[in-house]
Amino acid sequence: MAASTITTTMRERFTDTVADVLDTDPRAAVVLAEISADRFAEAALRHPERVINIGIREQAMVGVAGGLALTGMRPVLHSITPFLVERPFEQLKLDLSHQGTGAIAVSTGASYDYPGAGRTHMAPGDVALIDTLPGWTAHVPGHPDEVEALLRREFSRDGPAYLRLSERGNDEALVTGPGMRRLRSGRAGVVLAVGPMLRPVLSATADLDVTVLYAATVRPFDAAGLRDAVLGSAPDVVLVEPYLRGTSAHEVDAALQDIPHRVRSLGVRRDAELRAYGSADEHEAAHGLGPAEIGVAVRGFLAGAS
Repeated sequence: MAASTITTTMRERFTDTVADVLDTDPRAAVVLAEISADRFAEAALRHPERVINIGIREQAMVGVAGGLALTGMRPVLHSITPFLVERPFEQLKLDLSHQGTGAIAVSTGASYDYPGAGRTHMAPGDVALIDTLPGWTAHVPGHPDEVEALLRREFSRDGPAYLRLSERGNDEALVTGPGMRRLRSGRAGVVLAVGPMLRPVLSATADLDVTVLYAATVRPFDAAGLRDAVLGSAPDVVLVEPYLRGTSAHEVDAALQDIPHRVRSLGVRRDAELRAYGSADEHEAAHGLGPAEIGVAVRGFLAGAS
């Protein structure tokens, strides 16, 4: 895997990795709807038949990717999160899932990375939507190195996959594939941080006697990893996800169905529509996802609050 100093963002690592794969894997293709077309310009000169920009037609982008997959190719489709998942969701459901084809959908912008563009560029419900489609793998990396490792893994297999890129991230790469990694062990409860949420979680729990788990792949959910952590701690789980609050709560409950437990879900709020543009940091704080807010929530939950 390339060193993290080569590129500085997840999006840059994504485009560099895909360009490299295009040079070595004849099955690989990229389908774009204008977004990031400039970043694939050089690759398009080398592989004009496998770098396809169809213009601002996201539904058609998914359909073309599905058609390529039906021929045995391994296409990547890419756009900003709401234009990849929400706007063409019917095509994801029909042209990929229903047809049984495998493609790699890669979004950028996460829940609120581009607040200056307003609500049109925010999609905190993306993973919850993907979760309604059976058989999808969903990756939420927290570092550019994880992006490359998870992306290369998807090129080596078939099946539908979603890779969620963010401008926010962690200090280091911690995983290269599915499964949870235990970063800290404690007795008072378990805090599961997903993707970019690890940085604020580590800060928020620095002085707490809790087990901290990290996951960059949320589907399939590592039930065994969570069970193992809970059996060595109190059966109280705080789930911290960088998208719609409670998206993976049902997975936690299923993993612990035979163990009496409590779950507190933290994530993008479901009870309010934020109408001020603000900054990403301000959105994070408003949703209770900053270090201070996470710390208050975890302490209250472990002390017995709901």
